[in-house]
Amino acid sequence: MTDSIAILDFGSQYAQLIARRVREAHVYCELFPWDAPREKILALQPRGFILSGGPASVYAEGAPTLPGWALESGLPILGICYGMQLLTHTLGGKVNPSAEREYGPASVETLLSNPLLSALSFPAWMSHGDRITELPPGFVALAKSANSPCAAMGDPARKYYGLQFHPEVKHTEGGAKILRRFVVEVCGCAPDWTPASIIEESIARVRAQVGGERVLAAVSGGVDSSVAAALVHQAVGDQMAAVFVDTGLLRKDEPEQVVKTFREQMGAELVTVDAADEFFAALKGVTDPEQKRKIVGEKFIRIFEREAKKLGAPRFLVQGTIYPDVVESAAPDRNKAARIKSHHNVGGLPEDMELTLVEPLRYLFKDEVRAVGEALGLPEGMVWRQPFPGPGLTVRVLGEVTPERVARIRLADAILLEELSAAGLMGKGAETSQAFAALLPVRSVGVMGDERTYQEACAIRAVVTDDFMTADWARLPYDVLARVANRIVNEVHGINRVVYDITSKPPATIEWE
Repeated sequence: MTDSIAILDFGSQYAQLIARRVREAHVYCELFPWDAPREKILALQPRGFILSGGPASVYAEGAPTLPGWALESGLPILGICYGMQLLTHTLGGKVNPSAEREYGPASVETLLSNPLLSALSFPAWMSHGDRITELPPGFVALAKSANSPCAAMGDPARKYYGLQFHPEVKHTEGGAKILRRFVVEVCGCAPDWTPASIIEESIARVRAQVGGERVLAAVSGGVDSSVAAALVHQAVGDQMAAVFVDTGLLRKDEPEQVVKTFREQMGAELVTVDAADEFFAALKGVTDPEQKRKIVGEKFIRIFEREAKKLGAPRFLVQGTIYPDVVESAAPDRNKAARIKSHHNVGGLPEDMELTLVEPLRYLFKDEVRAVGEALGLPEGMVWRQPFPGPGLTVRVLGEVTPERVARIRLADAILLEELSAAGLMGKGAETSQAFAALLPVRSVGVMGDERTYQEACAIRAVVTDDFMTADWARLPYDVLARVANRIVNEVHGINRVVYDITSKPPATIEWE
């Protein structure tokens, strides 16, 4: 079994980033609420714990506490920000409000040689209003900053460490190396969480789950569903049949490309279903994004259930659910995060569905999924295909979803991707991670050929990200934006204005709905 780390989440906005950095060190980890059942966390057989930050003060009434069993386990513990203060408070030290709070960049100076910090001084990211005024017995200060006499602490005998700063964010120089030293050198985890090991473990889990039964795979042509289907096909071979549902909500020429690529590259049985009329009928008059997602999620499941009966009634359905889907849909067994939106394949599923889900990618980040896809030998065009939401253009057509509005944004989106590709701004190795066009439920006045127009607006979204949990807007060249906008207003009937979205995630999400 792969060595692992359990991350206890105390409500930090950076908790998922901690998981990303540990995975980047090729060590498997999972994120749990701080008060998750002991049995569930220890079932992971972790070799150490990381305590995340959080918004509370350890001395406040009702503040999250450190589970006693974590200390009783005898395993190494790393506390970050609130996690460090909680470790201090629990083990007999003192935490008090600081007269000078510390938010943003700070210079950290290492005081003693230790297993985590190698640099004598380095810039780090702080985010706290409390500070440690008395260390717990057995601990020594390892580093300081201008406003934190104890910016890092350690008890080497028990392998307990604390960091007041956030090593998981990129603003902390060498932060990823600090986390790697903890999980590999202090906890003794073997860095063997690789695409090859992910494939091996996933195949074993799928075989254990489905046995000799038939399996239905939902494929959309997107990266996630393609890699999930390829994994399951490698695990069970001819037991799997794939179903591609043409919802009428896909990108330009996508249905034809999906069918061609899937049949040529995977050689698996593929059933295609034209369900565009069904989806448009179900979405008629609906404008609320959560309702749209749930309608699409339920419609997908009902179609798969119908197709399953035609194919001998297999009871297993493969989905390309990935970790960001789970986090944003706030799966209650994994985290305390607020629900951002109900992904159609997580929060949008009907409660009475007849099929049992097989989700080999459920706890993988997007870059891990792509690495697995490449290791499986999938073509580059499939692995590095633009991410596309399960509900399709439903969530890129703000307001009511009609065939006319979908056709409008489909063409605008195709123009955008064509121009970005021609400029070398899309695909493997390119800085831009995702780009698309969204149709806004806003009309504005324009002028074309000396005539007044009153048409819809199109928003362009392009982002740069490693994991799709956080993202920054892409600084696209002005000349490229100018060509895209000019082509859209000239070639797409019904759009007379183009705007560029320059909002990061957070506070915005990548998709508009």
